[in-house]
Amino acid sequence: MAEGAGEEKKKFSIWDLPDVPVGQLPPHLELQRSRVSCNKDAPIHTESIQYSGAYASMGIDNSSRLDRFSNNFRVEVVRLNEDDMEFDMIGIDAAIANSFRRILIAELPTMAIEKVLIANNTSIIQDEVLAHRLGLVPIRVDPRLFDYLSENDQPNEKNTVVFKLHVQCKRGSPRITVKSDALKWLPNGSELVKETRNATSDSSSKPETYTYFGCSQETIPEFVKNPIIPKYPDIIIAKLGPGQEIELEAHAVKGIGKTHAKWSPVATAWYRMLPEVVLLEDIEDDLAEELKSKCPVNVFDIEDLGKGRRRATVARPRACTLCRECIRGDDWEKRVALRRVKDHFIFTIESTGALPPEVLFTEAVKILEDKCERVISELS
Repeated sequence: MAEGAGEEKKKFSIWDLPDVPVGQLPPHLELQRSRVSCNKDAPIHTESIQYSGAYASMGIDNSSRLDRFSNNFRVEVVRLNEDDMEFDMIGIDAAIANSFRRILIAELPTMAIEKVLIANNTSIIQDEVLAHRLGLVPIRVDPRLFDYLSENDQPNEKNTVVFKLHVQCKRGSPRITVKSDALKWLPNGSELVKETRNATSDSSSKPETYTYFGCSQETIPEFVKNPIIPKYPDIIIAKLGPGQEIELEAHAVKGIGKTHAKWSPVATAWYRMLPEVVLLEDIEDDLAEELKSKCPVNVFDIEDLGKGRRRATVARPRACTLCRECIRGDDWEKRVALRRVKDHFIFTIESTGALPPEVLFTEAVKILEDKCERVISELS
């Protein structure tokens, strides 16, 4: 019997194995290619396979092709309001999603206070700290209507927005709080007169100020019904005690977050891969209740099967934060699988208020398009 068994083993040949289907990956390879598997110790298969010939032996072209991208890529808006939006970007690589994130944070322009001319400040806040706080106040104005102010340019109605702040706490009065609504827009430009050393200048001429406005910004059609104001009127700037006073002018110019964070148009912009929660077997009765209680974000629910039987279901997979509590413990990793979809990103944008979040994303797409065109023109 032993000799017969040995002969059978010798007869085995690799050519006797079933053929790999041409044009499609085996299930385990497809899972590694398209999913990040999250074990209780650490995630695995996190890399993105970019090599075009990775699956050439199976007759699969893994190269990046424009027609395939255009057919698979789509954007689905999940939530949209005045200040934030959440949408799904499906069919792209993490590198492109990260490009949008970096552009939103660092390369989209806004208007922010850059120069502060302090005429009087007797509060306890130092001039530098006061100027820094003013720079972080979001301004509700479309930056696309303005030009950048370079070192050789004069501040004018096309590149500068001027605000005035003058608050005084009279003696004998209670302490007052200075908020961002105290910033008043000066559409005609600066009102502070420059000090001049020429005492013989003509007294009838118009005094020189710190800006050179050719016309009032109120005459610009976009500002007729939408005056330039801080986005939020209740941002605390300073607190004044009796006898203290603040008088200043603040000049806002156009810039990008790469230069300073005050010009960043988003409070934050981030993305995460779509969670995928799979039950590998039916989980019923007491185990179902235990699984439901394990999850801190209530991903699982209990389905009533009748006759006192209960079964666990995945009700809210999108809420999964990958805390992996559901797969910790004896044999739970054999019952529940946690995965992330590699080409499906949940993207969230929180605007500071200068522009709506959907406009910010559209502008980010334009900037990325310009960068691609620049690369192509340099290579051609």
